[in-house]
Amino acid sequence: MTTFAGRDTAATSAAGFIALDEQWSTHNYHPLPVVIATAEGASVTDVEGKTYLDFLSGYSALNFGHRHPGLIAAAIEQFGRVTLTSRAFHHDQLGLFCRELADLTGTEMTLPMNSGAEAVESAVKIARKWAYQVKGVPDGAAEIVVAGSNFHGRTTTIVSFSTDETARADFGPFTPGFVTVKYGDVDALRDAITEHTAAILLEPVQGEAGVIVPPSGYFAEARRLCDEHNVLLIADEIQSGLARTGTVLALDHEGVRADVYTLGKALGGGIMPVSAVVGSRDVLGVLRPGEHGSTFGGNPVACAIGRAVVGLLKTGEFQERSRELGAHLHARLGELVGDGLAEVRGRGLWAGIDIAPGGPTGREASTALAERGVLCKETHDHTLRIAPPLVISREELDRGIDAITDVVKTR
Repeated sequence: MTTFAGRDTAATSAAGFIALDEQWSTHNYHPLPVVIATAEGASVTDVEGKTYLDFLSGYSALNFGHRHPGLIAAAIEQFGRVTLTSRAFHHDQLGLFCRELADLTGTEMTLPMNSGAEAVESAVKIARKWAYQVKGVPDGAAEIVVAGSNFHGRTTTIVSFSTDETARADFGPFTPGFVTVKYGDVDALRDAITEHTAAILLEPVQGEAGVIVPPSGYFAEARRLCDEHNVLLIADEIQSGLARTGTVLALDHEGVRADVYTLGKALGGGIMPVSAVVGSRDVLGVLRPGEHGSTFGGNPVACAIGRAVVGLLKTGEFQERSRELGAHLHARLGELVGDGLAEVRGRGLWAGIDIAPGGPTGREASTALAERGVLCKETHDHTLRIAPPLVISREELDRGIDAITDVVKTR
C-alpha cells in the first residue's frame, strides 16, 4: 500500500502541525510560526500551552473576542433547530436579521451574503444595475471610482482595481469599469466623475494600507459630489465598522451618510463568515429574483449570530470600550513617535504604526512580539496593525503596548 509522506504521523508539536500545513495547504499566506489550539476573550493558547494576547482580532472579525458567550449561545441554539434552507424557502431568522441590521445602521434594506469580498462584489453589481436602470447610463458604460491603496477583497474583479501588484500580478485579464484616484484627494475625486459614473467606493479608514484616516472634510465633499452628479456613495465598512473605531459605522465620525454600506468580519462574531450590503430601498431594490444570490447567504445560523451581534452593538458598550481604550492606546503609542515609531494613525481601538528607519521590519517586529506573547501582523514592510478585541482589559492592553515598546523603542 502506498503511504504518502506525513499521512501516518500524528502532529503533536507546533513544528509538526506547521509541517502538515506546509505540505498539504496552498501557500497563499505567510503566517507566523504559532499554532493556536484554544482561545477565549482577548487571549489564545498554542498547542504547546503558551498563551498570547491577540492584537489582531482576525482583522477585526473578532471585535467581541474569542468565543463570546452570547454569540456562542446563539449559534448553538440555532444549530439545534435548523442550519440551512437555501433561499428557495423562507426561514424564521432572515427577516428579523435584515430588519435589525437595517435599524442598527440607519438604512432601509439588507442583502445578506457570506464573505466581505462577496459583499463588495454585490455592491458593485447593485451600483451598476442602478446606473443603468435609474440613472440612465448607457449599457456597459458604467464606471465606479475607487481609491488607490484600497483593499476590498481578492476576487478577480476586485483585484482589477487594486494598486497592490502582489494582489494583481498574473491574475489578468482584469475587469474594466473602474477609475482609480488618490485616497484623500478631493480634486482627484471631482475630476474622475463623468456622466457614466455609477458610484464612488471608499473605505472610511483604509485598513490594509496601514490604518489610513482620510483628511478632515474628505467624505463630506465626496457626499456633496455624489449628490451633485447623481452618483452613489458606497462605504466599505467590512474592517472599520461594527464598533472597531468607536462608532457603529466608521463613517459616522465624518457626519456623513453613504447610500450603500458593505459589512462583514465582526458581523459573524468570529464564528462563521457573515456579510451584508445595507442601504436605501431605492438602490438595493433594483435587484429582482434570479439576478443575484447565494446558497449560504442569509442562512439561519448566520442570521442568528448576526442578530446576536446586533444585540451587543445596540447597548453601546463596545463602542464606548473602543473609544476609551482606543484613546489610551493612541496616547501610549504616540509617546513612541520619534523613539522607535515614525507615525501612529487610526481611530478607536485600531492603529497603524510605522516603525522608524533603522528599526526592525514589520515581519521582524511581529516575530519578536510573538516571542513576547503578543500576536499582531505586519502590513507592508515597516508597518504593524494593532487591533485587539474590544473585550480586552486595560491591563492586558498595557501589557501588549509594553511589548511593542520593548520591540521598537530606540536603544
